[in-house]
Amino acid sequence: MSQRIAVVGAGYFAQFHVQGWQAAGATVVALCDTDLSKARAMATRFGVAEVFNDAATMIEALSPDVVDVVLPPAAQAPVVRAALAKGIATVCQKPFGIDLAEAEGLTTEAERQGTPLVIHENFRFSPWFRECKRLMDAGHFGRVHGITFRLRTGDGQGPNAYLDRQPYFQQMPRLLIRETGVHYVDTFRYLMGDVVAVTAHLRQLNPHIQGEDAALVILEFADQRQGLFDGNRLNDHPADNPRTTMGEMWLEGERGVMRLDGNAQLWWKPHQGAESLHLYEGTTEGPFGGACTALQAHVLAHLNNASPLENGARDYLEILRIQEAIYHSHASGRRVLLADFQPQDPAN
Repeated sequence: MSQRIAVVGAGYFAQFHVQGWQAAGATVVALCDTDLSKARAMATRFGVAEVFNDAATMIEALSPDVVDVVLPPAAQAPVVRAALAKGIATVCQKPFGIDLAEAEGLTTEAERQGTPLVIHENFRFSPWFRECKRLMDAGHFGRVHGITFRLRTGDGQGPNAYLDRQPYFQQMPRLLIRETGVHYVDTFRYLMGDVVAVTAHLRQLNPHIQGEDAALVILEFADQRQGLFDGNRLNDHPADNPRTTMGEMWLEGERGVMRLDGNAQLWWKPHQGAESLHLYEGTTEGPFGGACTALQAHVLAHLNNASPLENGARDYLEILRIQEAIYHSHASGRRVLLADFQPQDPAN
């Protein structure tokens, strides 16, 4: 069954959502943006039949099977609510809502309606992370005890940082963790399990922006597993395209270490053995190895076949809670235990 998708938002990243839906076999029936010229340009590019400048009007007119909300947090809630009110399955771009309270409210509304609400958190669907998870589940590593990701996007230096692609980054009071680091919080949780505690130190290195652009975050998991997220947006890393993986990873277990390089190659070093290339199925085409397409195919499989769903809104609330714990750890200078943490999430 081909699902009919209506996409709200025609900004920079919306193109990858449209490509993803089409590659996954769905039909994008309409694009909506308050700037109708942007919607028309994207619709022409991808062969989408209809454009709108008001999401509620589009939803009422077309009754699509899925509404995909590709908007900044401040604009998401009215569109999500309009779709849920019609019982339409909804995909919402991260960050999810202006704060945790709004995200919780939207989640409760979706559950009351019995309507799927999925957060478009796609990094965990990158083929290199899926391969690592497959190997972990198969016992390839033995007992896994550590993961490190070294994020180096290389796009955050000087007064022109981010202006060519996502200029609003400069004005975000919270940048690195809320906008980028949260991808790795979700990926670490996917690979390592629930987070038990966090310790974080954040920095602002570029004086031309408002938010933090560098961070060291320690995440603790059960069974003495530990993760380190070491990120800054100023430096880059060895890669043909630094945006393919956004950095480098080391996943460590008792039998050896799997290393992800900037070209999306996986390298396996058995304990006390030589490192060699580990081949796996996947691509480096499209953002993050086709992660958008993979996530959206996953959503379509759930809608068509009732297969289990990742990144449902209720489960994703825990990611937002961990995010708040990271900011609280930095502000307080303390290790934060998630079991005891009651977030007070400021509006963004």
